[in-house]
Amino acid sequence: MRRRLQFAAKIPRYLPLVSLLVIAAAGNAAIAQAQSPGTFTRTGDMTTARAQHTATMLTTGKVLMTGGTQSGGFSSLSSAEIYDPKSGTFTRTGNMATGRRMHTATRLPDGRVLVVGGYEAAGVALKSAELYDPSRGTFTAAGNMVTARGGHSAILLASSKVLIVGGYDVNAYPNLAPAEIYDPSSETFTAAAEYVARGGCDFCAPSVLLTDGTVLFPGQYPAQLYDPVANSFTPAGMMKAEQSAATLLTTGKVLFAGGESDFGRSAAAELYDPDTHTFTVIASMAWRRGWHTLTLLPNGQALAAGGETESCSANACTFAGTLATAELYDPSTATFMATADMTAKREIHTATLLDDGRVLIAGGDSYGGIGIYYGATASAELYAPDVLVPAPALAFASGTSQGAIYHAGTSHLAAPDDPAGVGELIDLSSTGLDTGSAIPPQVSIGGRLAEIISFRQPSGVAGMNQIRVRVPGAIAPGDAVPVRLFYLDRPSNEVTIAIR
Repeated sequence: MRRRLQFAAKIPRYLPLVSLLVIAAAGNAAIAQAQSPGTFTRTGDMTTARAQHTATMLTTGKVLMTGGTQSGGFSSLSSAEIYDPKSGTFTRTGNMATGRRMHTATRLPDGRVLVVGGYEAAGVALKSAELYDPSRGTFTAAGNMVTARGGHSAILLASSKVLIVGGYDVNAYPNLAPAEIYDPSSETFTAAAEYVARGGCDFCAPSVLLTDGTVLFPGQYPAQLYDPVANSFTPAGMMKAEQSAATLLTTGKVLFAGGESDFGRSAAAELYDPDTHTFTVIASMAWRRGWHTLTLLPNGQALAAGGETESCSANACTFAGTLATAELYDPSTATFMATADMTAKREIHTATLLDDGRVLIAGGDSYGGIGIYYGATASAELYAPDVLVPAPALAFASGTSQGAIYHAGTSHLAAPDDPAGVGELIDLSSTGLDTGSAIPPQVSIGGRLAEIISFRQPSGVAGMNQIRVRVPGAIAPGDAVPVRLFYLDRPSNEVTIAIR
């Protein structure tokens, strides 16, 4: 078969909530936008044309772009750059040690970015990994994987470790690369559990972190679930088709849409239900798409943008080049609806949800049809949803310089004179969470993810959310340990807590 390498516990109401001083983006209210809703507009160009690259949201709200190719896979870039949403410009940052395309770049809880694997210019899969330090703008070596691979997925787990799953080593094709785990505390890779079966789909969708902390790995038949606690893979139902784009929805289900197989590009879509471990076909997209992006928006809709397509007659389908079209998936009706076109045709590009609620679309390849290749682009653009929902914001306690973080169920701040302890439950206050969503936030304390116990909106406190977490172990104690919240991959501001 032809294959192509691709790239609750209830929280009591807190007495001091009314005295909180909430920073910046207070509440869930929409923010003003100059850009017309439902449209794409150009922003600054990247410093380098690139496709098959990565885009990673940093804790500053800026976006890190790494690697990629400029010539349909015949080159691999080592350069990296930063997009600043405030200025709408890209600037160069330090180079990676190795040119990479179809690699992964995963933000760790301490703010660094783990860059793993990919392909060199000659098509050789890489074992090496690097760490990007945003405070220094530099990459440093981070050891080697157990198995070389490209076109894989990298998932940040609740343990603060990273699951590396799927992908191919060209020399070992058609066997999928086995799963492994990266531990940031030791900067080492170790083998994870074996898959239930080997050999996978032709054009695999990315793996997806589910709301319960398990990982859906759709790159095999049947699909599989990885349980980080048990370190095991189990069957998770059979996909109806091979789709190359996926996103977790606020309902807790996973949307798969489009893709490419031996039978051509597809407009088909389906939903995975983690409660029943079943895939269900839903209404198709308006366009056949492969190598497109699928991005969850804060309003619960998902944006499908670009990709390559084909035109079909009664007898056959023919490759018809790259799309500029986009459409929105509405979970309330399980259907796709039209939105504006992008300003440029692109595939194998990146799409990143920004702090202000817009989506940054950057780079990508473009084809005009069979044998017509225009190359990679440096252009970028911004999509504005109908409503711009700002990123979450953690609250400061009134009259203090630290976060509004309390010993669980009390009005006592976890301050230097009454610090929290490792393993203790604490309560945080923030804005910007959708408490009707099944997707929990992530909370980093001292550079490690905390266990989320619950999150909710208390009655009588409009726009405020309360999150109960457990203080993680293996963090350095102090009077000002950094705390940051992430929701839909967007970072909040940083506050501090005292930990003994």
